[in-house]
Amino acid sequence: MNKKIITIIALALAFPLTVAAFPGGHDGGRHQGNKVERLAKQLDLNAEQKSKLEVIFKEQQEKREALRQESRLRMQEVLTAEQMTKLDAIKKDHQEKWQKRHEERKNQKQNESQK
Repeated sequence: MNKKIITIIALALAFPLTVAAFPGGHDGGRHQGNKVERLAKQLDLNAEQKSKLEVIFKEQQEKREALRQESRLRMQEVLTAEQMTKLDAIKKDHQEKWQKRHEERKNQKQNESQK
């Protein structure tokens, strides 16, 4: 039983890293459009290809969100309310640290491009 809880917690802690690696869910899909535009420039995509990629990325985002919700419900069946609260705090702290690093890198790139 303890191994199961540890595995679930490890997965829950790893999930924000997955979201960070594949952004698009927390900002209403803003990154999704940017991703398609970047790919369009890099791969010289035509309008039809861009449109199809947008659909693919939207479906991917929806599946990721559904999986996240399903995982959370399953964790609630295993963890106590107190453990879920602690897990939420851990995830929030992890997300805030990632966001801070992301903003720092973004500012650093902007400063370097202004030079």
